[in-house]
Amino acid sequence: MEDNKEKIDAGASILSWETWEYPPVVRSRRWYIIASTLGLALLLYAIITANFVFAVIIIMFAVITLMRDIRKPDRVQIHLTTGGVVFGHDFYPYQDVRDFSIIYNPPDVKTLYVAFHGALAPTLTVPLEDMNPNDVRKALLPYAFENLNREREYLTDMLSRLYKL
Repeated sequence: MEDNKEKIDAGASILSWETWEYPPVVRSRRWYIIASTLGLALLLYAIITANFVFAVIIIMFAVITLMRDIRKPDRVQIHLTTGGVVFGHDFYPYQDVRDFSIIYNPPDVKTLYVAFHGALAPTLTVPLEDMNPNDVRKALLPYAFENLNREREYLTDMLSRLYKL
């Protein structure tokens, strides 16, 4: 478990699995036609209303979507250790973790969410794939608080999954 420049002491591995860097998406020709039509309509609306910031946002969204299509996601290793969570080459120590929650509604939603203390720190979303959620929960409970109030996946995750974004 190495960073690009220096070795990280992440502790002893408790549980490990492999998952996608981000969920791979298979889009049909129909999806691209609808998305292109909608994008061009919104871009035209932004130009007609002189809302150039909105136009830039539409263009950025299109470029990011195309870049994600060109570069396919890699498989990364996940390690729950005695020192923290390792996601690929990134290490998140438990002292930075506010809480975790597991949303498990197979076959579509099998996700571990790890929230951090910082107000600007994004929540880490880790696909569980074929991992037993009870094993993941048992591995994390001695080190982090479990948030039992979170019962559904995030809206952004749901919309990304439903609309193949």
